Amino acid sequence: MSHPSSGAAAGFSVVHEVMVRASAPDQRPVPLPSTLRYDSTDPYAVCLSLGAPSTRTVDRVFARSLLSEGLRRPGGAGDVLVIPRHRCHPGSVRIVVRSPAGAALLEIAVSAVTAFLEATHRVVPPGTEELHIDLDRVVAELTAGSE
Repeated sequence: MSHPSSGAAAGFSVVHEVMVRASAPDQRPVPLPSTLRYDSTDPYAVCLSLGAPSTRTVDRVFARSLLSEGLRRPGGAGDVLVIPRHRCHPGSVRIVVRSPAGAALLEIAVSAVTAFLEATHRVVPPGTEELHIDLDRVVAELTAGSE
C-alpha cells in the first residue's frame, strides 16, 4: 500500500507487512511478523522492521538497490547481505544481518519482496532518486548544532 506521509517535507511511503523466517546459528527458523518500509524523502533506502508493530521492533536500514540486486545475485558487504533464491528455498530471498552481537539469517518470500519493490518503483523510479532529495533539509540536518 502506498500513501502520503506527513511532515514538512511530505513524500510518499510504501509499507508492506511481511512474514520473515528468522534464524540464528544453530537454531531453527521462527516466523516473525515484519514490515518493509520505503519513503520517498529518503529515496535510496528501505527499512526492514523486525517484529510486530505493537512490540519494540528492530530496524535495519539499507539500500533499496541492494534489495533489488539481491533478487538476481548476492550483494552487499558489512552489516547486510542479500542473497537470491537458493535451490533449497527457491521461493525466498535471504538477508543476512550482522552486528557485534552476532548474525541472523532472514528469509522473505520472493513474491513479497518483488511486490514491495514494484510499489517503491512506482513512487520513485530507479535512477530518479536524486530528484526526490530535499537538499536544504539535508544541509540543515548536517549543520544542526554546529553553530
